Amino acid sequence: MILRRAFNSLFLHGLRCNSAIPIQFYSVFPTHYVEPIYKKEEQETLFKETPLTELVHLQVKPAKTYDTCSEFHDPQVRKFINYIMREGDKGMARKLVMETFEKIKIKQLELYYNTSLEQREQIILDPKVIFYKAVDNCVPILELQNVVRGGITYKVPVPVTEKRAKYLSMNWLIQSAHQKGNAEKFTDVLAKELLSAARHEGRVINKKLDLHKQCEANRAYAHYRWL
Repeated sequence: MILRRAFNSLFLHGLRCNSAIPIQFYSVFPTHYVEPIYKKEEQETLFKETPLTELVHLQVKPAKTYDTCSEFHDPQVRKFINYIMREGDKGMARKLVMETFEKIKIKQLELYYNTSLEQREQIILDPKVIFYKAVDNCVPILELQNVVRGGITYKVPVPVTEKRAKYLSMNWLIQSAHQKGNAEKFTDVLAKELLSAARHEGRVINKKLDLHKQCEANRAYAHYRWL
């Protein structure tokens, strides 16, 4: 068993890294394989702009299990569901998100019918639009990273990648919803946080602004990123 693991970790890893050796590994796709296009709108655009003779011989990677052309599929909502999920219970996480969207819709409809006709056009009724707006408003630009220099740990401001910024934004919203009272439901608090964040208000917006203030206060340590 030990010899086999050593062989797999040393010999096979060297073969994978050496592209000159004609050995195929099904777990790794070559660089000339293209990503699959599963959205119907993108497929129609591709067929119009690219000749069929070029598409016939393209080698395509297999689609992921969650890739679908359904109009109800949303990649960012799917990530949000995965962040809420605990102990693999994805059905419960999806149910919580759908209940949250339903309560956002109810609150926005109440606001819509209680306002004048002139102001109704400014009210957003689609929960997904509110969700996207809330996540974009909570996205941070900088974050603090621990850097040790001379035995001293400094809080160094560093720029945040787009992927991590989206993760921090959605994770802050979920954590803020978990800080609820015993009499409150998770979906009620999460709906309030999303509506507040969409209006540039709430605890998550304050948390983002506090993080930016800390990064501004520690800008003197920014050069430790490169030292």
